[in-house]
Amino acid sequence: MKLDIIGDIHGCFDELTALIEKLGYSWDDGIPVHPGRKLAFIGDLTDRGPRSFDTIELVAALCSRGKARYVPGNHCDKLYRYFLGHDVQIRHGLETTVAEWESASPSKQASIKKQFLTLYERAPLYDVLDEGRLILAHAGIKEEWIGRKDKKVRTFVLYGDITGERNPDGTPVRKDWARGYHGHPWIIYGHTPVPEPRRIHHTVNIDTGAVFGGRLTAFRYPELETVSVPSTMPSFPSRFTRY
Repeated sequence: MKLDIIGDIHGCFDELTALIEKLGYSWDDGIPVHPGRKLAFIGDLTDRGPRSFDTIELVAALCSRGKARYVPGNHCDKLYRYFLGHDVQIRHGLETTVAEWESASPSKQASIKKQFLTLYERAPLYDVLDEGRLILAHAGIKEEWIGRKDKKVRTFVLYGDITGERNPDGTPVRKDWARGYHGHPWIIYGHTPVPEPRRIHHTVNIDTGAVFGGRLTAFRYPELETVSVPSTMPSFPSRFTRY
């Protein structure tokens, strides 16, 4: 199994296409293909960036043709609930996707909604691959929880090891779960923007803050290498976590 696992895109579609091409994929019938590899996405496809719809369409097309893997992030979960008509708060980036939605034609809205609902509903909460040697989980997972999908595990996978407290900017306080991880499976995750891909023990955080002016990063498996492209978005250094 050879995968190129891409971190939080957040609607940065130009960076996504640049990264895919840098990874050696060529475009065939509207989707990127590679003779010996597949793409994988670890959530947060949308929000904050300018081209969330294009990102949804590409990932949905890849997954529907069996050319990619996808697990949802917390922003994906919120957009899913929005499309179902639930009462969600239109902030923390969702407002950009909602603005894109409201400016689209009814036929475009129907198409995007159908594609995203199908993509989300077919996705696992987290993906266990290569006979358990590789785990894709948006915000990570504890080794002893692999195999479980209860509410406690779901919250951790989508939001990280949250404490219930809030930082001054309103974001949740999260514990550094990766520092205490000593398991054998490689856990590839994102959710918490970091200036550089963060490898500690058998975990790799590949959310390098593309939407905050950092980079969009892929982790190549089984090579255990990272590949990045620079962001075209404005820089917000304060949004990055520095351990």
